[in-house]
Amino acid sequence: MRWLIVLVATGLLSQAALNLVRPVTTYKLISFGSGSFTVGAVTAAYAILPLFTAMLLGRVSSRIRRIRFLMVAGVGLIALGGLGVNLAPNALTVALASAVLGLGHLMFTIGGQSSIARYFPDRDLDKGFGWFTAAYAAGQFIGPLIAGIVLGTDTDAVSAERIADISLSLWIGAGCALLSIPFLLPNFQPRVSKSVSAARPERSSASIGSILRVKGMTSHMFASMMLLSMLDILTAFLPLVAEKHEVSPTAVGVLLAIRGCASVVSRLFIPKLSAHFERRHLLVASLYASGVSIALAPIFIDELWASGLALLVGGFFLGLGQPMTMTMISTSVPPVDRGAALAVRLMGNRLGQVALPLVSSSVAAGMGPAGAIWFCCALLCLSGVEKNLRH
Repeated sequence: MRWLIVLVATGLLSQAALNLVRPVTTYKLISFGSGSFTVGAVTAAYAILPLFTAMLLGRVSSRIRRIRFLMVAGVGLIALGGLGVNLAPNALTVALASAVLGLGHLMFTIGGQSSIARYFPDRDLDKGFGWFTAAYAAGQFIGPLIAGIVLGTDTDAVSAERIADISLSLWIGAGCALLSIPFLLPNFQPRVSKSVSAARPERSSASIGSILRVKGMTSHMFASMMLLSMLDILTAFLPLVAEKHEVSPTAVGVLLAIRGCASVVSRLFIPKLSAHFERRHLLVASLYASGVSIALAPIFIDELWASGLALLVGGFFLGLGQPMTMTMISTSVPPVDRGAALAVRLMGNRLGQVALPLVSSSVAAGMGPAGAIWFCCALLCLSGVEKNLRH
C-alpha cells in the first residue's frame, strides 16, 4: 500500500509537470511564428528517443531490483526537458528538449507500470493500474490548469508579457517534476516479487516478435497507441485551434483540465466497472465514445461550454481505455515477461506518437489544426471497429 501511495503521488507530480510543459511548448512555438507542421514535428520529436529505447528499458525494469531509481532518473529528465524548452532560442532546440522530455516520461512510466506488474497480484492489477493512471489523469488536469492560469487571457502571441509568462510556466513545470524525487528516494518498494522468490528477479528472454505473436496482442497495442496519441494531438493542436479562433490560453487550460478531470473520475471507477463488465467491452466503448465526443470539441471551440461538455464525455471514456490495455497486455504473457510486454506497448505508443503528429500535421495543412484532431478521432473509432471484427 505504501508503494501504491508513492506511485500515485509521483505519478501526479510528474504528469502535472509534463502536461504543464507540453501545451506551453505549443505557445512557445507560436511565439517563434511556427505553424501546424512545426508543432507536429516537435510533438513527434517527443517520442523519438523512447521509440528506440523502450524495449531496452523494459528489459532493465524486468531485472533491476531498485526500480525506483529508474523512476528518479525519469523525473530528472522531465525537469531537464522543461528547462531546455524554456531556454530554447529556436524551434529546433525546442524539439531536442522535447525529445529529452519524452525519454524522461518513458523511464518513469516503465518503472511505475513494471513495479505494478511485478508486485501486485493478478486480481489487483486493474486496481493498481487504475490508481496509477488516475494519478496520471489528475496530473493531466492540474498541469494545463496551472499553465492556463499563468499564461492568462491575453491573446497576443508575441507580446513581451506572454513570453515572460511562458518562461514562468516552464520553470514551474521543471520544479514540479523535481518534487517527485523525495518520494522516490526512501525504499518503500515491496521486498518480494510475486513472480519470484529469489533476491534478483528472473531475466526475461522475450523478444518483440514473440510478444507481438501472442493472441490479441497487436489489437491491444493498436488500441493503446490510438488512445495515447489522441492525448498528444489534443494537447498540441487544441492551442492552435484556439489561437485561430482568438480563444485565450486560460480557456484552453480549462478545456484540457476538464478532459483530465473526467479521466480521473473514470479511472477511480475502473475496479467497479471491471467487476461488472468485460474488459473488452469497456475498451470498445472507450474507443468509440471518446473518438466521437472529442471530435466535437474543435467544432464548438467558440462555445466553450459545448466544447467543455464534449471533452468531459470524451475524457471520461478516454480514461477507461489505457488501464484496460495495460491489464490485457500484462495478463497475456507470463509474469516474468510483463515488464518487456509493457515496454513493447510503450514502444508501439511512441511509434504512434512519432508517426501520427507528422501525418496529422499534413492533414492540418489542408483542413486547419482541427483536422489533426479529427483525423486521430477517426483512428480511435477504427480501432473500435477492429476490436469488434476480431471478436
